[in-house]
Amino acid sequence: MDYSHYAERHHLTVRIEDRVAIVTLDRPEVHNAVNHALHVGLERIFRDLAHDKTVGAIVLTGKGKSFCAGGDVKGFGNEDDRPVDQLRGTRYLVQEMVNCEAPVIAAVNGTAAGLGATLALLCDVIYMADSARIGDTHVKMGLVAGDGGAVIWPLLIGPHRAKELLMSGTLVPGPRAAEMGLVNHCVADDAVLDEAVAFARGLASGPIAAIRWTKMAINQGIQQAINNTLNFSVAAEHLSAHTQDMQEAVSAFAEKRDPNFTGY
Repeated sequence: MDYSHYAERHHLTVRIEDRVAIVTLDRPEVHNAVNHALHVGLERIFRDLAHDKTVGAIVLTGKGKSFCAGGDVKGFGNEDDRPVDQLRGTRYLVQEMVNCEAPVIAAVNGTAAGLGATLALLCDVIYMADSARIGDTHVKMGLVAGDGGAVIWPLLIGPHRAKELLMSGTLVPGPRAAEMGLVNHCVADDAVLDEAVAFARGLASGPIAAIRWTKMAINQGIQQAINNTLNFSVAAEHLSAHTQDMQEAVSAFAEKRDPNFTGY
């Protein structure tokens, strides 16, 4: 299968080696922040790879010093979207990652924030660089953690710890993330991709049906959490985007100052 159009249109490069597809978020100039084109690519790439018979496992990583800084404030929306379109993309992305039968291994090479944290945590096994940090920072922009964070964080570390971190927008260092079970492994910066690929290569050379069906059996519980939570959290995020606090956060970000939230 030819994946060149993902690089040309969606800021995603795909390299397949030894039945492992290495998918790289490729907007390093903005720390791989997700704009509309990249989001659409992420909504589609996992289905294509899951149906590719030359792919046994997938590694997701970021180009440059960051894994993914989250949504691109300047380029996230699509002006052609109708109201009916606006809730679709987030649901598609989360569902396609969870429905992807091929195991997906994250190589978190740098900061994973907001949507970037969700992308990492929706993977099946997560390797994180020692110097990297991970956190859902939506609230710091006056937004609800609606793009999957409210689904996956409580499943990994429990509701109380998830609420503490999501309501504060805390970025967790790699060693602490591994200690609390948020990620599987924290490794040296220069080893994170190699170790993720090595593990993926082992899965790709194993009993494919048994591995994939084991993953999908476990993911039934994640699907239930998606059904219970995602539609509300996405809708709440869109509502929060119209608050004065969100507008203040955007202004403060542009002006490089601390926001002054008023609760409106």
